[in-house]
Amino acid sequence: MFRYTLMRLGIFVGCFLVVWGLVATGIVPRGLGGSNYLWIILLSLVISAPLSFVLLRKERDRASEKIVARVDRAKANMEASRTMEDEADDAARANRA
Repeated sequence: MFRYTLMRLGIFVGCFLVVWGLVATGIVPRGLGGSNYLWIILLSLVISAPLSFVLLRKERDRASEKIVARVDRAKANMEASRTMEDEADDAARANRA
């Protein structure tokens, strides 16, 4: 997951630098007043999102598999804990009777 995040950040930084260069050379219009950097950041986000979606598909799938494995493991641990608790409760009730 950390690797995917770093790769996504790298794509955003690359887009930011390209957009900043295009704005600095005048190819892309500047923002209004003092909003130039906000304009560059927003435009970079809009460009980097679909690029990340396409370019990082395999890495996103790997991260998803790891998350699913963790969730399944947590569910199994909770079920084992619940079973042990039920058995202990049944044993306590049997001893009372």
